[in-house]
Amino acid sequence: MSIPSKVFKDEHETFRKTVSAFIEREIAPKYEDWEKAGQVDREVWKKAGEAGLLLTDIPEEYGGGGADFLASAVMIEEMAKRVFAAPGFRLHSDIVAPYIYHYGSEEQRRAWLPKMAKGEVVTAIAMTEPGTGSDLQAIRTTAYRKGNELVVNGQKTFITNGGLADLVIVAAKTDTAAGAKGVTLVLVETDRPGFKRGRNLKKIGQNAQDTAELFFEDVRVPPSNILGEEGRGFACLMNQLPRERMLVAIGAVALMEAAIGWTVDYTRERKAFGKAIADFQNTRFKLAEVKTEVTIARTFLDRCLELFLEGKLDTTTAAMAKWWLTELEGRVLDTCLQLFGGYGYMAEYPIARAYTDARVHRIYAGTTEIMKELVARSL
Repeated sequence: MSIPSKVFKDEHETFRKTVSAFIEREIAPKYEDWEKAGQVDREVWKKAGEAGLLLTDIPEEYGGGGADFLASAVMIEEMAKRVFAAPGFRLHSDIVAPYIYHYGSEEQRRAWLPKMAKGEVVTAIAMTEPGTGSDLQAIRTTAYRKGNELVVNGQKTFITNGGLADLVIVAAKTDTAAGAKGVTLVLVETDRPGFKRGRNLKKIGQNAQDTAELFFEDVRVPPSNILGEEGRGFACLMNQLPRERMLVAIGAVALMEAAIGWTVDYTRERKAFGKAIADFQNTRFKLAEVKTEVTIARTFLDRCLELFLEGKLDTTTAAMAKWWLTELEGRVLDTCLQLFGGYGYMAEYPIARAYTDARVHRIYAGTTEIMKELVARSL
């Protein structure tokens, strides 16, 4: 018996049923084909928009669902427990959309958010560059004023939704001598001359999710495409990163809970030396360990969600949640895969995809090492 969560209310559980039905109908039957193709069908974005699954916590006046952040958490959990890392709905809805909503002009909000909510426009955010991972102050992409335009030049990599995106938030330097204060966020439409997509990157996991290189060669945009104030891009990024880290933490806990369920079922059915694997003391002890750890993880996550909803989740606690829960995820999935034996290494079993898909959780949204550094600075 687990400690019941008091975070989710009846309306969230009702929404969960809608999400689950959509996943079983529109994602599960096609996922294997998407993994082979390295990209999802564009049509699933529009169907998600029609079902009300995009921009769930953006106000209704901009086409969103008008719900709270827990609707996003439900989406993440339902996708995670089925080990579906694509489509990149959450990047689109829970990272890009809040940037536009919080920092965009009224014109930008009305131009983009309704189309994003309908799935007519797919979005991405481009921060990482080949030579700069977590060090956002060191980015080299520039956006210099030339007459009445901004001219964007640079290269970005590891960009989720990069293969399909119609609109990209680009972190660029408008003043290369100003350090963090020289970073500006710029909206770049991908049909502008000079924008090019590189290869769809091949990864060890999350193969259905398009992750691309992006190139900007004298891409000209109007100054009205600046998101927020010029030179305030780094501050905007820092303000939104706790939310992004919570998204990763939510998925990690849901995936661990699912993995324990698969493993319990498998070990009860699989026999060795004349008895079920679940009857061996080592199996029982290993399952007892991961069940206890994940129960503790869920309790911590629920408290973080409560703080987030209250507007009280600080950067340090978000960093703690992200690194600890994803590191635990790695250990739990490894333990579960081991109990599957050779079948745990077979791609047809969800534990195998979970194992490879989850490895990046300790890297993106800030590596474990960067998270520990953030925590250490608060001591």
